Amino acid sequence: MKKYYFLLFLFILGSFWSGIHPFRFGVWLAEIVTTFMGLIILIVTFKKFRFTLFSYIAILISCYFIFIGAHYSFARVPLFNWVRDYFGHERNNFDKIGHFVQGILPVLIGREVFIRQRLIRGYKWISFISFCICMATTSVYELAEYFAALTSKIPPVDFLGTQGYFWDTQTDMLYAALGGLFTLIFLQKTHDRLMEKEFPGTFQQFRSFVSESNPSAG
Repeated sequence: MKKYYFLLFLFILGSFWSGIHPFRFGVWLAEIVTTFMGLIILIVTFKKFRFTLFSYIAILISCYFIFIGAHYSFARVPLFNWVRDYFGHERNNFDKIGHFVQGILPVLIGREVFIRQRLIRGYKWISFISFCICMATTSVYELAEYFAALTSKIPPVDFLGTQGYFWDTQTDMLYAALGGLFTLIFLQKTHDRLMEKEFPGTFQQFRSFVSESNPSAG
């Protein structure tokens, strides 16, 4: 349990730092609330369904991107201001890296739930549906940002972080899609191996589950 408490400590530490004199408190609060909603869900469901440590670390990394973006605002992260100026970019692209990471999480979480809970028969179907969840998640996130910007008193330029880029929403979704594909192409085998290591018998049970509906699969 110590490793999970350590991850929780890192989450609290990051959120605390993020809240120290943020660029705009309203922006910080609007961005940070999603991380605490996720934390509550993970704590409540921990005993019923514990994810792999790999997935929890990926979730924490994603939270840190939000902590940093919420503190400075996604359009003003200092390191990426330097990257913009050094390479001659037209905008601060920290948010694009954040959306890439955002695309990784739904695929990891979806795969793990589908495989370990044996909800979907067919390995390829699990990959496809997990990717669809990735795209649905980023679409809902963009819509939520839009409605929040319409209904709140926060300046849209600070909350949405478009920086005058006409295709900002579309490229946000593109980077999330690339994160999802990156997970399926490069992280899938590692994720499977770690699932089996932490929860022995996972894939034996999954193969038996698949064989029940398709005897030839065995």
